[in-house]
Amino acid sequence: MTSLIRGWIVDKGIGNETAEQISYFILALVILILCMAVNFIVKKIVLNLIARHIRRNKIKWDDLLVENGVLRRLSHVVPAVIIQFFSGSFGPYAGFVRKGVDIYITIVAVLVIDALLDTVDMIYRRKEISKSRPIKGLLQVVKIASFIIAGIVIIADLMGQSPLVMLSGIGAMTAVFSLVFKDSLLGLVAGIQLSTNDMVRIGDWIEMPKYSADGSVIDISLNTVKVQNFDKTITTIPAYALISDSFKNWRGMKSSGARRIMRAVNIDVGSISFCSDALLEKLKMSDLLREYIEKRQVEIDEYNKKRKLDPSVSVNARRLTNIGVFRVYIQNYLKQHPGIHPDMIQLVRQLPSAEYGLPIQIYVFSNQTDWVEYENIQSDIFDHILSVIDQFELRVFQNPTGNDFNCS
Repeated sequence: MTSLIRGWIVDKGIGNETAEQISYFILALVILILCMAVNFIVKKIVLNLIARHIRRNKIKWDDLLVENGVLRRLSHVVPAVIIQFFSGSFGPYAGFVRKGVDIYITIVAVLVIDALLDTVDMIYRRKEISKSRPIKGLLQVVKIASFIIAGIVIIADLMGQSPLVMLSGIGAMTAVFSLVFKDSLLGLVAGIQLSTNDMVRIGDWIEMPKYSADGSVIDISLNTVKVQNFDKTITTIPAYALISDSFKNWRGMKSSGARRIMRAVNIDVGSISFCSDALLEKLKMSDLLREYIEKRQVEIDEYNKKRKLDPSVSVNARRLTNIGVFRVYIQNYLKQHPGIHPDMIQLVRQLPSAEYGLPIQIYVFSNQTDWVEYENIQSDIFDHILSVIDQFELRVFQNPTGNDFNCS
């Protein structure tokens, strides 16, 4: 083709050398126009037809090939093939043209690989196993490796050397690569350990005070783990920090279907006393206490009679206390509460008394792990306890306020 163009130009009275240069320019212009036309046809017609077919079929994952631009990037190979086909017509410039085409195809190939890996990650994320075995970090390692290899191939092509020669020299640069990609290497090792040991998954609620992280894991990548805190801020944690430092994962709580309630009510020690007969008769009206009080009164009366102890005059006699009956009431109340998990520990205990009175601690598990439901259950329990406590002639301890010193 070049010879035909050159002969036509020479016939116009132009010298051979100039005609040859002009013929190469005209050929390049013709090939450029041809590539633009073919590229337009491929992108506007062929790719649209393929995309339409992909969206209409029943397969879902192939839609991601279109969304991530895999086919669009792959279409850039067509112009390169055309240029490669005509490269021999450029005479002394053929080597430069082929080298340029090779570099272009290498760049297109690595971009296609990048889009394919993104597609693989999106397809994998649709599977349930992706929450416990994320592969984004591994795919990022493959991306880095592909870009490095592509760079080596391009440099070797420009230098006219074999890529194997360039690869052999990487061994001497290991220390430099280790320094430059230190975080990536640490992240890769951490990612493998996190995945192998199932330490953290996407969706897990984790706490890491060192990084002010308290929320759900939304992304696990090669170098970082992103946590969306409950105030909707995002905390980014280095992946290797989850291996080297301590953090709390609440996954066990969610998987158990129960969430712990551990809170105390402080009782004014001055209100603790033996139960009077009138108080016991009043408390017997409660279905939660009737059986207990009657049974305990029988036991206590037998004990005192056997030892000839008069409860009204002897401090050695056994008697029911309002704080003891109150503890039993709470225990029975929690057993019949619909929000308490029946198969987990239920404990109402006294903690050591201090300057704030005698703490009565409730240690149970709710059958709801959702934050809102959990707080509602916990509030409902303590609303009831604080409301009923005066029925036992007990007082909740609180520091004196101005009203307590009002003399009027």
